[in-house]
Amino acid sequence: MLDFNTLAEFSRGNCIGICAFLVPANLLITILTMGLVALRRPSHQVWQSAAIASFFASVMIFHVYTWFMIDVVMAPTYILLWLAITCLVTNLAAILFQRRYSNDNDPSLSN
Repeated sequence: MLDFNTLAEFSRGNCIGICAFLVPANLLITILTMGLVALRRPSHQVWQSAAIASFFASVMIFHVYTWFMIDVVMAPTYILLWLAITCLVTNLAAILFQRRYSNDNDPSLSN
């Protein structure tokens, strides 16, 4: 069975390594999602990129909350939380933008 306490201790104990991976991963995959939308790539590519980015952002939020659980409230915890939430919102916005402005459902282009 998955023990939440052990997972939280692992997260706090390996904070530097986790953050060293998650911060660039969040930024790069979110930028990739925005690029795919800008290049008008197919929906499945945008959704796949957004799903991966959202997974990394969710892991970052979990990681930050493990610090909040033990009352560690410092600027880096809020900065990381802000980064993760911004990445989640940006990926959601990219999906909505891509769905709204997609040429797939444009009746004026069906000639």
